[in-house]
Amino acid sequence: MNTAAPTPKPPTHRPLIGWRLLALLYDFFPILGIWFVVVVAALALNGGEAIQSNTLAGFLELAALIAITGLYATASWRRGEQTIGMKPFRLYVVTPEGKTAPLGKLWLRYFCGIFSLLCAGLGFWWAWFDREQLTWHDRLSGTRMIRDFKRDVLKG
Repeated sequence: MNTAAPTPKPPTHRPLIGWRLLALLYDFFPILGIWFVVVVAALALNGGEAIQSNTLAGFLELAALIAITGLYATASWRRGEQTIGMKPFRLYVVTPEGKTAPLGKLWLRYFCGIFSLLCAGLGFWWAWFDREQLTWHDRLSGTRMIRDFKRDVLKG
C-alpha cells in the first residue's frame, strides 16, 4: 500500500492575453526608469553628445538597453517567478510542473518574447488559437505563465 501523499497538481489557470498585456504595460514604467539611467550613462561616456543610432555607440547603447531589460525580467522571474508588473494580476512564470524555471529557460523566454513582439505581437496573439493558450515564448522556452490566486504575492 502506498502511503505517500499524492503530488499536488500545478495550477493550470492560464492568464488571458489581456492580463499579459496589462502586466507588460505595467512593467514599462520601472523599465523606463532603468533605461533613463542607461541612457544618461551612455551620454556621459559620449562626452554629453547625442548618440547617433547608425554608429557603434548607438548599437552598444541599444545592446545595453536590451541586456538591462533582460536582466530585470530574468532576475525577477528567477527570484519570485514574477516581475513588478505581474504582481497585481497574480501572474507567475513557471515550468510546466509549476516550479521556478532555470535561468537558461528564462533567458530563452525573454529573447523569444522580443522576437514575438518584433513580429507585431504575433507570438502573443497565437495564444488565442493555441489549444493550451500558450504564446510562442511559452512553447519555445518550456515555461508557462499562470494566474494563481492562492500564491502569496508578498513572498520573497
